[in-house]
Order: sequence, then C-alpha cells, then structure tokens
Amino acid sequence: MAFENPPPVRAAAGTTRLRLRDETAADHAAVDDIYSRFDLGERRGYRAFLEAQYACFAPLEQAITDAEAGDLLRDWPARRRAQLLTLDLAELGVESPVPGPPAAPLATPAAALGAIYVLEGSRFGGALLARRLWAGAPARFLGARADPAAWRGLLAVLDRHLSDQSDMAAAVAAARSVFAAFAAAGQLRLEDA
Repeated sequence: MAFENPPPVRAAAGTTRLRLRDETAADHAAVDDIYSRFDLGERRGYRAFLEAQYACFAPLEQAITDAEAGDLLRDWPARRRAQLLTLDLAELGVESPVPGPPAAPLATPAAALGAIYVLEGSRFGGALLARRLWAGAPARFLGARADPAAWRGLLAVLDRHLSDQSDMAAAVAAARSVFAAFAAAGQLRLEDA
C-alpha cells in the first residue's frame, strides 16, 4: 500500500502531538508504572526489561515497515531499534530473543503514525532509564536517544497527516494499541523477573 500525497497542513504546528499525548496519557502512565518496576540495576531484571521491549519492538517495527511508513517518514529505517535490543540481549546471554505475537496490520497512514509516535517517544525515557543501569551494562537500546531534528521532523509529519478527526482517531487508536502491547509484554516479563 502506497501512501497518498500529504494533505495540506491545517493543524497549528505541534498541536497534533499534544492531542496524541493528552488522549493517550492514561495508557502511557500505565506502561510507565509497569516498566518502572523492573530492577535495571541487576542483570536478571534488565534482561527481562529488554526482552519485554523486544517482544513489542520487533513485531511493531515490522508492521510499520509493512505499512510502507518509509513513504511518510523517509528516515524510518534508521529509526528502527529492534536490532539494538538484539545486540544488548546477546551480551546478556540471550542469543535468540522471542518476539511477541505479530502486531495488527496498520491499515492507514494515520495508524502507522500513531504507532511510530509511541516508539519514537519512548526514546526520551531511555536516557532516564539508562541512569539505573550498572556500569558496563549493554545500553545500545537505551542509549539511542532522540535526535531533536528527527523528532521535529516527525512532529511536522504528524501535523501534516493527522489534520482531520478520522485520521486523528485512527492514530490515537493505534497508539493506544501499542501502549497496550507494551503493558502486556511488560507485565508478563515482570512476573518472570
């Protein structure tokens, strides 16, 4: 599926992000609560945390790629981070991390953008979480911080493509689905840790 030409910009710059943030705030808080319980200062807890992240990132990044997100966000391939998780997990002794179930197809550009918004937003928390690691812990994933120019580029794409109610609703629904996947994976791995 190829994305159509972008609609004209109608939203004030940055308002789309604020709407996504506000409408998914409870979902985000629930995920933060779960992941704050992982003990990142010790090997077993950190490994469980990374396994939960991988269980979501691998299928979600594939679903976003399958939705041809590169047509919307030209640097999408460079934004992917599942491989960083694979490398960090390998250093912790997990040679073949297990992805979660396949993510639901992202049927519209708006849905793909809702999913990307959550994955890209998670970079901001990575810097805070990295402070909880022990010295020498593998931190490619948590160290992949947000590039301000890349974030601004994503916000511009959000404003351009989520300018009407139906597109915003699709993006919010996709973002909530992504947060739910992270919550479920986190809860499952937390019980194992």
